[in-house]
Amino acid sequence: MNTPSKIIRVLVADDHPVTRKGIRTILEEAPDIEIIGEARDGVEAKQMVGELRPDVLLLDLVMPGLRPSKIEEWVRTNHPQTVTLVLTAHDRDYFLTKAIDAGVAGYLTKTEAPHGLIEAIRRAVKGEVLITGGQLARVSRWRMEVGERWEGLTRREREVLELVAQGLGNQEIAQTLSVTKKTVEKHVSNALGKMGLSSRTEAAVWVARNIAGMVEESLPEK
Repeated sequence: MNTPSKIIRVLVADDHPVTRKGIRTILEEAPDIEIIGEARDGVEAKQMVGELRPDVLLLDLVMPGLRPSKIEEWVRTNHPQTVTLVLTAHDRDYFLTKAIDAGVAGYLTKTEAPHGLIEAIRRAVKGEVLITGGQLARVSRWRMEVGERWEGLTRREREVLELVAQGLGNQEIAQTLSVTKKTVEKHVSNALGKMGLSSRTEAAVWVARNIAGMVEESLPEK
């Protein structure tokens, strides 16, 4: 087998040193791939894409700093020659939806075999889109069954349900949000009615199962 002449320049963005070391060990086995930098958070990732102009950005989804979806949107606008592949341990439908909407070329999990990761990088740099039919089906299902229901709530109703899912009672939620207990009870009742749920417990389970990740995205960036 002939060694490809073009070297694929890769920037790895992941906040875990052990993970970055493992990725480097894998990619160093490929003669046509070179890691040109390692970013430890979202701010560094954006800065290093601008400075180094990698062929491929290998992007984790849960890092300090800028949201990965915002990084990818910025990359697509300012450095469209850089292809982004997500490599994450968080294979949740919400994260997948956000990543695809932002324009990533592929969404891989950290259970990917080493040769699979290498081949994905090679394919992506050739212009292939690695989003699978199964992933698109998951996104479609999430939007229909989860996204529309969640977005149908007011912002305050979503905040209240997030706190319900954390196990807080109505009085604790009222104190957290600086509102009355009666107001919290009204928001809970309205949210349950809109979503077709029958109890706080059912709502807490629904939020934990479907909205993990969305709640984190709603938090301020650091």
